[in-house]
Amino acid sequence: MWTWLAGILSAVIIAAVGVVFTAWFNARGSDTVDRIGGEPPIKVGHVAVDYAEQDAVLRKPVTDPGDRAALLGNASGSRRDAVLARHRWAPLEKADVTVVLIGNRSSLRIVDIKPRVLVREPVSDGALLIHTPAGEVGTIELAADLDDPAPRFATAEDLDISYFRKKQIDLKRDERVTLVMSITGTAAYYEFDLLVTVLAEDRTEQLTIKGPDTSPFRVTGTADAYRAYYTVSPAGGWQPISRDRACAIERKIQKVEGC
Repeated sequence: MWTWLAGILSAVIIAAVGVVFTAWFNARGSDTVDRIGGEPPIKVGHVAVDYAEQDAVLRKPVTDPGDRAALLGNASGSRRDAVLARHRWAPLEKADVTVVLIGNRSSLRIVDIKPRVLVREPVSDGALLIHTPAGEVGTIELAADLDDPAPRFATAEDLDISYFRKKQIDLKRDERVTLVMSITGTAAYYEFDLLVTVLAEDRTEQLTIKGPDTSPFRVTGTADAYRAYYTVSPAGGWQPISRDRACAIERKIQKVEGC
């Protein structure tokens, strides 16, 4: 009899423990597992820099014959992008960055995002790549100026007040938020990343966001002149043009960069 009662009691206890464990795991267990496994509180779902409507500058001119052929369009788009990346191309004066963040905890709060300058050098003058705008540029939600001693994001409507001083972003697991940011820099050539501060389960964690190819984001100010000038080729890629022609295009679209 006692053995039978002990068996019944053990089954009841195991069932009760199972219910408690299941409730705990559903509420917090996955967070604990992710934390022990070293999983970050948020994941980066997408990173992009918009070069489509923005003039860009190469840090050094393209002199290798193979690289020049790729730049002029005699190669795939990925090969051409690799050449541009090696020459440290950077948007001119403004980098428009889009980042999609995904929650990786049952509940978390993004309390701050800051652009962090990694490299500051004289402005690039290797080559100017001129885009002709096709239409209106989309609205930028957040803006930061790397020329400031302590860059921070603000809304485009009120650049004097830090965005994250007034507002934080709450996320749940698998919930997404899209941030569209405009980072300007006119005084120098900058390489930077984004430093994100997250509060999850009363713990503050930080992580960095890099560019689409895991290299730093870049932006450069305008040089007095460039060693080469290019514009978009109708056949794809880029075609070299003279400085006079480049300046004529810039004046036509109401820009005077490098002229």
